Amino acid sequence: MWSAPGSAWRAQDLVWLALFAGLHLVSPTTNPAETQILVLLAVFQLLEPRVSWFRAGAGAYTAIAVKLLLGHLLIGVTFGIESSYYPILLLPVVSAATTLGWGGTLVFTLFACASYLSFLLFVDFSQLELPAVEARELGLRVLFFAVVGFLTHQLAEANRREARRYQQTAEQLAESNRSLREAEAAVRRADRLAALGQLTAGLAHELRNPLGTLRSSAELLKRRLPAEDEVARELAGFLSSEVDRTNSLVTRFLEFARPFHPRLEPTDLAELADRSVARIAAETGAAIYTNHSPDLPAIPADAEWMERVFDNLIRNAVEASSPGGAVTVKTRRADRGDGVEVSVIDRGPGIDPKLLDTIFNPFVTGKPGGVGLGLAIVSKIVDEHRGTVTVESEPGQGSVFKVYLPSKSISQ
Repeated sequence: MWSAPGSAWRAQDLVWLALFAGLHLVSPTTNPAETQILVLLAVFQLLEPRVSWFRAGAGAYTAIAVKLLLGHLLIGVTFGIESSYYPILLLPVVSAATTLGWGGTLVFTLFACASYLSFLLFVDFSQLELPAVEARELGLRVLFFAVVGFLTHQLAEANRREARRYQQTAEQLAESNRSLREAEAAVRRADRLAALGQLTAGLAHELRNPLGTLRSSAELLKRRLPAEDEVARELAGFLSSEVDRTNSLVTRFLEFARPFHPRLEPTDLAELADRSVARIAAETGAAIYTNHSPDLPAIPADAEWMERVFDNLIRNAVEASSPGGAVTVKTRRADRGDGVEVSVIDRGPGIDPKLLDTIFNPFVTGKPGGVGLGLAIVSKIVDEHRGTVTVESEPGQGSVFKVYLPSKSISQ
């Protein structure tokens, strides 16, 4: 309830104290009640900014009502309708104009006017008369309440509009900076991928021929070895299997380096995700759940390649999950743009925070014995669809991979 930033003394606090002290010193009356009410007003004026409850909602209305009540009492103990303190009712009027809308400003302005004019009820008109000039004076005083309330509200509303505009500009700049950082990161990653792709393609082509020679030699050696030399035959078999594994790895390198040009057609991403889920669940026996939004639009995509994206992400999630752990695949309309977001959620150990910024780079992996090309290929495919792939992960809490695809291709 108490506001820490407002607890220190401020320059305006000294001004308020000086103003109320000046009112007491120049007052033509010496009424003790007048002094007490001035002290209460000064204390409340200093207390209000320090209590957060008074800043909005019911608290703001309460604060203004307290000022209105204290102002009414001050005028009441200092000759009522003839009191020189009538401008004190501007305090609640100005407070309402600066903190409330048009409705609140109007209500408290009317209350201030009614509060002041209510002292006419205590005038004995059988003994006194109200000349026309004094009636006009009362009218002027009441109209000043309305004029001050209107002008103050206009100024406050203009300041609020400017503040909202500056806030929107700041948010837009922050979003632009975020997008710029993402674009710069994407360009740097694309440059790295291009360089690594060229290097990988060259090495893969150079390795293919000697690998073929090694495998043929191993098979020939195995056929010519005597049957009783089991150790040599086993070693020749190891040589063939390792050559096959290396050749498979070279194939993945070439796949990563090969130029990719997607054939974009209207595609139901939920259907693609379901196919991947069904296939991987049948192969692994893992518990994989789906949660599809019913209003997904068709997305221009290469179905074959996007299915590989889902296969890779879902397999990674299954492998990261503990035995019996569940994986969830969720599709929905994206919050940004006009596209679809696909999330693959696991509840595994999470990703090492040191890898989060580089997880989509080639040869970065958290798996023992992993190569680190799977997510790089995923990123490449999604980039070619003009989409984005991101990851959110906390150690011990699991990971969420999100794929965003726009509803319109770049050519459209």
